[in-house]
Amino acid sequence: MSGKRGNGEGSIYPYKNGFAAYVWVDTADGKRKRKYVYGKTRDEVHDKWIKLHAAAKEGPVATSSPTMEQYLTRWLREVVEPDLKPKTAETYAMHVRLYITPGLGTKRLDKLTVRDVRNWVNALLDQCQCCAQGLDAKRDEPRCCAVGECCKRIPSRRTVQDARAVLRSALTNAMTEELITKNVAGLVKVRSARKKKRHPWSVEEARRFLEAASAAHDPLYAAYVLILVIGFRRGEVLGLTWENVNLDAGEITVQMQLQRINRRLVHGETKTDASSATLPLPQICIAALQLRLKQRELAKQAAGELWTESDFVFTTRYGTPYEPRNFNRLFVARSAKAGVRRIRLHDTRHTCGSLLAALDVHPRVAMQILRHSKIAVTMEVYTHVPSEATRRALRKLGKHLGKQDPK
Repeated sequence: MSGKRGNGEGSIYPYKNGFAAYVWVDTADGKRKRKYVYGKTRDEVHDKWIKLHAAAKEGPVATSSPTMEQYLTRWLREVVEPDLKPKTAETYAMHVRLYITPGLGTKRLDKLTVRDVRNWVNALLDQCQCCAQGLDAKRDEPRCCAVGECCKRIPSRRTVQDARAVLRSALTNAMTEELITKNVAGLVKVRSARKKKRHPWSVEEARRFLEAASAAHDPLYAAYVLILVIGFRRGEVLGLTWENVNLDAGEITVQMQLQRINRRLVHGETKTDASSATLPLPQICIAALQLRLKQRELAKQAAGELWTESDFVFTTRYGTPYEPRNFNRLFVARSAKAGVRRIRLHDTRHTCGSLLAALDVHPRVAMQILRHSKIAVTMEVYTHVPSEATRRALRKLGKHLGKQDPK
């Protein structure tokens, strides 16, 4: 085909080994610029030119493709922060800052390939993050990577999976905005990591832990009871208010959680609708919360003018909410004093499941108490069938805590 322009085409012309065309478009910042399209044949360019004309009539058109860093910055600000819960948005931003931008930030969004993503994933699985982020170099006294002794702080396979999932989500949005035609991150797979087998406390260990907390008049004793007996999460315990506790009716409503997000404490809704529920309170929990009310009044009197009034159930001696990390530290310290194994705070939920299984609570009821979204998750807990000795320990636990009821 000749290089002559056809009637009405005006802007199509020969270019290198093919053809090119342009259309004057309005950009997002209100300026008029030329937008170019290219192809090997006139027909190919003509089709692109027609589509570009149609797009220009509908609204602003981007005249250049952003880098991944530029796009991700805008995506976090305009899409993630307004649409997702604060903690989720913070997690997305962390993955972008630590893993995605350092590896792919300079790539053009429209030029990102499957190979680019695969190379990035492979590099992450092998890269010491202490070296990559200069963590040791920031210390007052470097002790590993900065002095030539790499600590091999390689991210877990789960972390790499999560980073790739964030990238895939960002590129899905780019497809929605018609900035790219395919999601290359979705074409790269990361082998799942083998799940670590957790070893939660036995009922006997839970009893010893609660006995120690009770004997020490620990102000967090009631919090530990809620965590172990009805499966409260850390944020749910720390975010619990007296408004959501009905001791007369023997009910407690899980509705809010307390988290530290972007360097500030945020008292917000629980993560999902399934996490929110009104649960029946066993007598053990009622007794512990009645004790907590008395402790609160004593602390308020002792603090005097330094007391900060709030509706939180669990506060420091001055009435302020507990820092989530401090709560973890106090849990670890109490475990050591009780002479029980150190476990993750979140693993106490599995102990709760064992308690419910030992009580022969139906899995569907346990699913409601534990607030699992899928019965399969509950049944995984129920596979740890308690022995008769464990059942006897549970009865002993109930008998012991029954003695803590206020007279």
